[in-house]
Amino acid sequence: MGAELKVGFLGAGKMATALAKGFIRAGLVNAQSVLASDPVEGSRTQFTGDTRANATTANSDVLKFATVIFLAVKPNHVNDVLTEVKSAFTDRHVLISIAAGVPIARMQAALGDCARIIRVMPNTPALVGESASAFALGKGAHAEDAALVQKLLSSVGVAYEVKEALLDAVTGLSGSGPAYGFVLIEALSDGGVAAGLPRDVATKLAAQTLLGSAKMVLETGLHTGTLKDMVTSPGGTTIEGLQELEKGGVRAALINAVRAATEKSRKLGQS
Repeated sequence: MGAELKVGFLGAGKMATALAKGFIRAGLVNAQSVLASDPVEGSRTQFTGDTRANATTANSDVLKFATVIFLAVKPNHVNDVLTEVKSAFTDRHVLISIAAGVPIARMQAALGDCARIIRVMPNTPALVGESASAFALGKGAHAEDAALVQKLLSSVGVAYEVKEALLDAVTGLSGSGPAYGFVLIEALSDGGVAAGLPRDVATKLAAQTLLGSAKMVLETGLHTGTLKDMVTSPGGTTIEGLQELEKGGVRAALINAVRAATEKSRKLGQS
């Protein structure tokens, strides 16, 4: 894989831009080897400005240009887009869908049972090389297709193969999760400001604290409860703060957020 690989995006929105920029940044492709299509001029302009890659209004141009195709449109546009490109889709193409909630069966119904389809749930930290992604293979996908997707997604973070039935849960957790993280950082920063810290210092301290905590989970292999206890001295400041989190129902709210987003993903797939 390298300069010979060409990647196309049907849709040039934020997630397509994040992935394209991540692939280019990782050196898997160069900007000239990426092409996106989108009917919205603003999306095309943003995509080209952020990635230095090209963009077009015609979906057919993308299939002529590349054999690795990311389907990056809103779920309610999937059927129309696949119907449009069906005549140009060949056995050389592999479709990698990041359309939230849309099952592989629906895409196979549009393109044929033999179509090479992989459904992926990435997240926007791909832009900084820290995406948390999961993917599931359609019955027409080859082993080399799985290896390709694994390599592409691993270049911008981590990627795990799962059963398709679990992808809605992935959507609710890591797909929507960055937004939960941003809310936590913002709230911690607000707390710091309330306690007298300047806003810029409070925000940077909050963000670095969550970053460091996440790295400790990933790199030590210790249970999160164990790591929490390492910070929590008897009668100390941390246990006072934790008690307020429990009183505020923060843990339950986060669990419910993941479950609600998971259910919404399921509903999107049925529409």
